[in-house]
Amino acid sequence: MSVSGPKKIMVTGALGQIGTELVEKLRKIYGNENILATDVRKLDDNPGVQNGPFEILSVVDSDSMDKLVKEYDIQEIYHLAAILSATGEKKPELCKKINIGGTISVLETALNNNLKIFAPSSIAVFGPDAPKNAPQVTPLNPTTVYGQTKVIGENLANEYWQKHGLDTRGLRYPGLISWKSPAGGGTTDYAVEIFHAALEKGHYDCFVGPETRLPMMYIDDAIRATLELMNSPVDNIGDSRAGYNISGISFTAQQLVDTISERVDGFTCTFTPDKRQLYADSWPDSIDDSQAKDDWGWEAQYNLENIVDSMIEGLSD
Repeated sequence: MSVSGPKKIMVTGALGQIGTELVEKLRKIYGNENILATDVRKLDDNPGVQNGPFEILSVVDSDSMDKLVKEYDIQEIYHLAAILSATGEKKPELCKKINIGGTISVLETALNNNLKIFAPSSIAVFGPDAPKNAPQVTPLNPTTVYGQTKVIGENLANEYWQKHGLDTRGLRYPGLISWKSPAGGGTTDYAVEIFHAALEKGHYDCFVGPETRLPMMYIDDAIRATLELMNSPVDNIGDSRAGYNISGISFTAQQLVDTISERVDGFTCTFTPDKRQLYADSWPDSIDDSQAKDDWGWEAQYNLENIVDSMIEGLSD
């Protein structure tokens, strides 16, 4: 990927699953001092975030956000702060406040300071009426509060582009699998938790059934997709700018168990579906990402075997 010159970038939700690795990657590209990591939580012992500037920031505090943008001469914001699906159903009002209110704060700050914005969406925007291989354009009728907030986020991003010319971009992330930072309360967290349990306890009790099939992606692919989208010329970005479908690989929970079992001797898994099964059942089995491929050349690199090998290696070091 060719990148011209250093950029001044702010990342919200920088201590989360995506933020941790995105900050690390951005700092490698643009220099530690040029990437401002922010989060509502205090800085922990995360080396990917400790090696550069960090500020406490609530994304609904638009005055503080605007102040930081001016202080650090920010040009782009990667807005990752959010309440995820499983947590959002437990705390729906907080989910709306952070996911919608935070997005409005970011968009208004960007408008006032002429910034470029990445604001991710999710496969949670799809509802049970969407085709099981979800196309880019289809009715979005999610059954979860989280999914509803992401539909609103896409609509807001499109509105600011159409009315104000604000360069907003986003991806509909599938379930993301990573080992550097814990998952953050999403329905697809089982695909991360299972690796920790396999290596630490030799057993995992999965909260979805064995035949549950969901779109998943390894974090390296997700970070690469994010940067490829943001670094694509504006003329390459089409009508899907606020929520491009991107696909990694779809597999069942049982297939994941079987692949881990081939590498971790004695690993066992039981299945005890809870209410998160309902959220998973409302989502598509796979994603049609042909629009992202056509517009800016997206292509996933990791398959199930690569993902499992990378997770076990990362957690074993």
